[in-house]
Amino acid sequence: MNYQRMPIEKEAPEEVGAVIKYNLSESAISDQTLKSLSITFPQDAALTYAEHQGSREIRRLVAQAAGSPITPDHVLVTGGASMSLFIVKTALLGPKDHVIVTRPNYATNLEIPRSVGCDITFMDLEYETQYRVDVARIASAIRPGITKLISICSPNNPTGTMCTPSELQSLATLAKERGCYLLVDETYSELKYPQDSSSTSAATLGDHVISVSSLSKAYGVPGLRIGWLISTNADLQEAFLAAKEQIAISGSVLDELAAEQILGRREELLAETIPDMRKRRDRVADWVAQEIEWLDWVKPEAGVMCFIKIRKEPAGGIEAFYKRLLERHGVYIGRGGWFERDDSFFRLGYGWPTWEELELGLGGISKALREE
Repeated sequence: MNYQRMPIEKEAPEEVGAVIKYNLSESAISDQTLKSLSITFPQDAALTYAEHQGSREIRRLVAQAAGSPITPDHVLVTGGASMSLFIVKTALLGPKDHVIVTRPNYATNLEIPRSVGCDITFMDLEYETQYRVDVARIASAIRPGITKLISICSPNNPTGTMCTPSELQSLATLAKERGCYLLVDETYSELKYPQDSSSTSAATLGDHVISVSSLSKAYGVPGLRIGWLISTNADLQEAFLAAKEQIAISGSVLDELAAEQILGRREELLAETIPDMRKRRDRVADWVAQEIEWLDWVKPEAGVMCFIKIRKEPAGGIEAFYKRLLERHGVYIGRGGWFERDDSFFRLGYGWPTWEELELGLGGISKALREE
């Protein structure tokens, strides 16, 4: 393994420090507290090893939300979606394998195959085509007997766009026919805006399909390192469990106790969150429309962020824009380079800041575009 730090982590807000006043770079709802979520811990809870697969109750709740035929035995609880991705990709891939990865994507999805040393084909999702996944292009990139995995992120981070059910089914069928696994990072699947959108996990599409998700983004608890992967393939589950045991043996008892309480209130919490996130997205839509001379986007269908395109170069160039945005206005956004895109794109997170911070942050961007 050849580990390299990712730009998104080097430049994470917690690494930048106090100069940030208005953080519009985050990709989650606002950070919650034990009090805000009414989380309590029994004083007699034993601080011992947890069940290696993860809490039975967490696995039951995740399986219930994932849909038939998923059962608790198909769920492995991990230390966040990032650990799930690490387990899946290091268990499946070696230096002689080939993987197809859509891009832009969550940075870990891009970097782990590089650390493994396998051959990678990136499928770039383009602004001009609304960031749609081109199944035919993916099919043409598959190398018989060598391509081991197709890796996508849907709903997508950073664009907020997502595959249609028919596109997911086509990808699952393609992978099955060509002898590949399909990995779907569906961390934002609980934050979909269309009223008729399905919450069924991609892992229901076959035992060659693996899905990954997390509590962090939709519930505002990234400090609880709780994620999961779902696979109906017993052999894969055994390999994934072996990987988890070698990394951490089990999860944190306290994290899992908190997660049980959060997932037990899933419908209640999401019923409060999604309408607010929809209003925030619509506020950003109004702002983009007002700034159409300077900016454009593809309106997100899920998640709490969007990928803004700078149409007109600001005075002094793109780098000067980012510099004065932070230094003069205290506004921080996620530059395109975090996602291996040109910095004329940036991720704007509208779910994490307060409403006032969001308004002031948008105003700061408008000013920085025009200033010299």
